[in-house]
Amino acid sequence: MSIKYAETEQATGTTKYVGQAVDRVDGPAKTTGEARFAAEYPYPGLAYAAIVHATIPRGRLTAVDTAEARAVRGVIDVLTHENTRPMKPAPKVSFLDLSTLVAGTSVNYLATDEVLWNGQPIAVVVAETPETARYAASLVRPAYQELPAAVDLAAEQGNAVPQKGNLISEAEADKGDAPAALAAAPHSVDLTFTTPPHNHNAIEPHATTAVWDGDKLTVHEATQNITWTRKHLAQRFEVPEKNVRVLSPFVGGGFGGKGSVWAGTLLAVLAARATGRPVRLSLTREGVYHTVGGRTGSIQRVALGAGADGKLSAIIHTSVSRTGRSGGNGEPCTAGTRHLYAAPNIHLRQSTVQLDLLANTFMRAPGESIGTFALESAMDELSFELGLDPVELRLINEPDRDPVGGQRLAHRRLREAYALGAERFGWRERDPRPGSMRDGRWLVGMGVAAAYHPSMRMPANVTLRLGADGTVVVRSGLQEMGMGTATVLGQMAADELGVPLASVRVEYGDSDLPVAPGAGGSMQTASAAAGVQDAAAKLKRTLLGLVRRAPGSPLRGRKPDEVQARDGGLYAGAAGQTYAEILSAAGRDHVEVESKAGMLGFMVRTLRERRSLVRAATGAQFCEVRVDPDTMEVRVSRWTGVFDVGTVINARTAASQLRGGIVMGIGMALTEQTLIDRRDGRIMNASLSEYHVPVHADIPRIDIHCLDEPDSTMPMGLRGVGEVSITGAAAAVANAVRHATGKRVLDLPITLDKLL
Repeated sequence: MSIKYAETEQATGTTKYVGQAVDRVDGPAKTTGEARFAAEYPYPGLAYAAIVHATIPRGRLTAVDTAEARAVRGVIDVLTHENTRPMKPAPKVSFLDLSTLVAGTSVNYLATDEVLWNGQPIAVVVAETPETARYAASLVRPAYQELPAAVDLAAEQGNAVPQKGNLISEAEADKGDAPAALAAAPHSVDLTFTTPPHNHNAIEPHATTAVWDGDKLTVHEATQNITWTRKHLAQRFEVPEKNVRVLSPFVGGGFGGKGSVWAGTLLAVLAARATGRPVRLSLTREGVYHTVGGRTGSIQRVALGAGADGKLSAIIHTSVSRTGRSGGNGEPCTAGTRHLYAAPNIHLRQSTVQLDLLANTFMRAPGESIGTFALESAMDELSFELGLDPVELRLINEPDRDPVGGQRLAHRRLREAYALGAERFGWRERDPRPGSMRDGRWLVGMGVAAAYHPSMRMPANVTLRLGADGTVVVRSGLQEMGMGTATVLGQMAADELGVPLASVRVEYGDSDLPVAPGAGGSMQTASAAAGVQDAAAKLKRTLLGLVRRAPGSPLRGRKPDEVQARDGGLYAGAAGQTYAEILSAAGRDHVEVESKAGMLGFMVRTLRERRSLVRAATGAQFCEVRVDPDTMEVRVSRWTGVFDVGTVINARTAASQLRGGIVMGIGMALTEQTLIDRRDGRIMNASLSEYHVPVHADIPRIDIHCLDEPDSTMPMGLRGVGEVSITGAAAAVANAVRHATGKRVLDLPITLDKLL
């Protein structure tokens, strides 16, 4: 995708655009319908595919009767494990090759008679129209040999095993003797929390358009991870990676659900190869629930011990989450607890149990989102036990160094976030007594919670092309899901090169562009920033190399650290030349450089930094609720969030991301849950009519403020903003409900029956 910026005034100085509330450059294309998504690309002879799903949780197929489906006019083929050339199995996960993490499940679709969850794809119908494909799919008749299945997390938690840590997340920690310290503490709370499974409901359901041309494959895909998707498809279909092109210029929401390669993508490519036709496979909303993993449920224990002064003496946080028989990862529920509060005794454990359900996957702030619900609810309950203000309790226990490892905390401004948030929210007006505040007949409650999400980055290659006409083209294989990636990439490049934003064009969303990381872990912008900075530095060095051969240039003999990029050129004090003048004198119409960052260097740097430094985006969440005393209906009436996310690249897109995370957190607190039939593992509410996400009427005005102080340890001083604001959000709601009603709800979502 190529995006050009609208006309803006001329740039002056070197930091004109970073921090501004620049409109999203892809806004006009999306609002006018010009933007094409994965299911909107026309091809001659395009066919359509529909999936047949298993209806048992575990077993084997004994037969698949396709005769009635094949008899439907317009059906091209019905693919099953009995008649389909198999793909190569998914590679085993290895942290030496991070692309192996992209496989949604381990199932080799249509190459096995084994059924591993209710909803697993067992056949694909290809037809001339999508309606025909769906109708014919309903006529496929599978027969099964059923096997015993385990689908209930609570019933199976006794079979949990210790969760393994990895390069990114550790699964356990022990400091001191937390159980003994808890037993000796003058004040303590010991609570068990549960959170339900959650499913992705992006506005654009997953879709793939696959086209083979010999052994060359083009895929239009709704993906958060172009590079790894390309490599995965090349491996599974045994073609050279250079023969696969993945195009994803627009993605209608992802939140982790489009970060892996799921059945729909593989089966579209498989069907296109089998039929020799371009094939489109668009999942129904129910199909997303059947084939795309969601967030695992959890059972968490948080126990806190403290003295009368509020200082924590013990923190215990343990969790049980689940994986699927076909894959998935345990939820890192204790990840935030490891870093948030100082205590001499800390015990953290994560465990997993394997169930006969679809493999779970990443969902906005995996681990921290549901883990902070438990931790921050327990901290709030301890504040009632101690008779301390909840903000004061958190400030008393704010660490100077990392509580577990003792590493330096990079640029942590959580104290300032609490202070500013309390002032903006009016926290001092809170009467600490539960049930004491009213607005007419409504009970009023105020709650607070900490937000925490680690700051990470990965290698991102970026190409900068500077034309003699002063235009700049930025190229990188990044993804745009609506968060403003293309917009901020141009802002950063314009400032680094001192050019007007209108002269910048950004190309992204194409696997043929320089390799870049997926949009996940709130790290894409920081990764791109490092690439832009490195490419801009290379560009300056290249231009200075050109002026060495220009006798009359005022820049001749200058070193890179002696010049400044501004006003459309390079300057040393008042003397300098525009880019057009430099290139014209050199007889060049353009110059192009690429920043290249290796994965090995990234892994070495990550491991080294983990030993000495902890980086994170943090924040303070303040929530007010109103509760009907008769029906116990809960309405969120006010919200203030103050965040320390380092440099804010774009004030508008950052605030939008932070608000979006809070909205998702409100849904987690009050409405969202995936209901699984304990008899057969069937998802019972696989639709937006029964899986309740927040709507506009559920959300108040959300006051967002960022401290906007650069983190010197990160590129351009920025941290991620995509996920931090969902953390602590559900706890802030639960704590406000506790204040309003006196009732502590331990099990999400907070529905009427739990308060009545």
